[in-house]
This record gives sequence, structure tokens and C-alpha cells, in this order.
Amino acid sequence: MDALNYSAVRELALALPQVEEGTCYGTPAFRVKGKLLTRLWEDGETLVVHVELYERDRLIAGDPQTYFVTDHYRDYPMVLVRLASVDPEELQELSEKAWALRAPKRLAAARSAEEV
Repeated sequence: MDALNYSAVRELALALPQVEEGTCYGTPAFRVKGKLLTRLWEDGETLVVHVELYERDRLIAGDPQTYFVTDHYRDYPMVLVRLASVDPEELQELSEKAWALRAPKRLAAARSAEEV
């Protein structure tokens, strides 16, 4: 499997409703209505993704080569994802979950209604 790159991450993020591209700590980032979804880590090869803490623990336990956390993120609902080893479909699912967690309730409800 080829490693994902930033342009693939960008395409996934901008496909979600009302996602905006910007920066966070000097790196490319994506937000919905001002709330951070994901950002490129300083190494340029790792993605920081908003997740629920139980989901983060499950991801790390299931694939520690791809998912990890540093002390900095230990108390935050974030997981670090190595782009070189993440499955593209898993990353898409993580991106959609991050969006659903961070999007305003009305926007998330409108998207859910469209999918029905």
C-alpha cells in the first residue's frame, strides 16, 4: 500500500461539509465552524485527529504501528496517525467521525438527514 500524503488528507477533509483549511501551531489544519478536526503534525508524516478517548485507546491497542499518542496529547481527545501505514478507508472513517464530533448539532443533523 502506498503511503497517504497531505494532498489525500486534504481531499478527505474538504469533502466534508463546511470544513475550512487553515493552520494550527504553524502546520496545515482543518476545522469545522472553528473547531479543530485534524492537523498535520510537525514531522509532516503524521496526522493529529480528534477522536473520542475510548476510540483512541481501541485504535492504539489494535494497531500501535499506525496509531499512537505522546504525553502532550495524553489528556486530549486526539490520536496521532502515521500516514505511511494508515489504511485510506480507516482514515476516511476517522475523518468523518471527527467531523461528526466537532460539527454543530444542526449541521450534523442536516448531513444525517441527507444521507437517509
